Amino acid sequence: MKLSKKLAALCLSLAMLLALAACGSTDTTEENSGDTANDDTATGLKICIITTSGIDDGSFNQNCYEGIQAFLADHPDCTVTDVKEPDYNELVPTVERMVGDYDVFVLPGFNFSNVGDVAAANPDTDFIVVDSTITDSEGNPMTLDNVYTMTFSEQESGFFAGVAAAMETKTNKVAVVNGMAYPSNVNYQYGFMSGVNYANKHYGTSAECVELPSYAGVDLAGNNVGGNYIGDFADEATGKVVGDALVAEGCDVLFVAAGNAGNGTFTAAKEADGVWLIGCDVDQYDDGAKGDTNIMLTSTLKKMDTHVQKQLTAIYDGTFTGGDAFLAVADDGVGYVSEEGRQQLSAETLDKLAECYALILDGTIVPAADATVNDYTPDNFPGL
Repeated sequence: MKLSKKLAALCLSLAMLLALAACGSTDTTEENSGDTANDDTATGLKICIITTSGIDDGSFNQNCYEGIQAFLADHPDCTVTDVKEPDYNELVPTVERMVGDYDVFVLPGFNFSNVGDVAAANPDTDFIVVDSTITDSEGNPMTLDNVYTMTFSEQESGFFAGVAAAMETKTNKVAVVNGMAYPSNVNYQYGFMSGVNYANKHYGTSAECVELPSYAGVDLAGNNVGGNYIGDFADEATGKVVGDALVAEGCDVLFVAAGNAGNGTFTAAKEADGVWLIGCDVDQYDDGAKGDTNIMLTSTLKKMDTHVQKQLTAIYDGTFTGGDAFLAVADDGVGYVSEEGRQQLSAETLDKLAECYALILDGTIVPAADATVNDYTPDNFPGL
């Protein structure tokens, strides 16, 4: 007796599952976040977002995903699948394996920088790369019609965090905690240190930026950039160790730019007395909850969601143009939280931050950044 088509398909599916089980499994986790993300009947864009630490990290990845969700709210015929791949070396190979199944890839993080060869080989697939430009597999820079990259002036928002920390500290010891010494994180670090130095010189503060030598960062060129680097964006345990060590050094304001690993530093601050946090990338006020109080002073902003949504809309409308965008204060790309009820800064600090915002906007202040951006240092930059 012949099997029906449905029964035959079911048997084939079971056979494939058994074969996969026999071969073992990887750590890659694929989540169907749209009702029809892998449904051939879907009529709109099939979008895939790939991250190392998940779309619920409360900051960087989550903000990119929120941009996708905002797009989907206006385009219900489109779908998204999120994929978690914790192995940095497997990120681009994962894109290559999946590229034929999706119309658009949203790729948050510097580790996607060498996706250029895959993008060039698939001109009918569009790519939105967040926090990096792209290269080929040999490291040669590329610009492609089907790839939009966005990098940000993190040093500007880091500067706001540094000014706020210097003005709000009671112990005169503050610190920035980072994930890995990629350009975006070094931007945050140097921007923060620039802001502290600016406040010390112009606003009468006397804050010290504490750096733990055992957690100093090494940038992509092999230079020791100091700071406090966890060494990963997902390692919450080490994030707490670094946080505990900084609290033990007397720091009472911690600016945390470390993705999911930063949640460990948040825990260290909450377990201590009199320690404040400054969030990163998104409004993290709710993450500062400590019993019936809150220890989040403010958050710096990197408006990835807005620009991810904008580019997805352009792809959908047929107006998409590839290229490399650099987004700063002048482009409404970075900033800080000043809304009442979402920050706990003094009126004086808010006034000084507004003053600094205007000076950055008109180019008077240019904070120090990673060597790929400028050659200034936190002790010597325009406007200091």
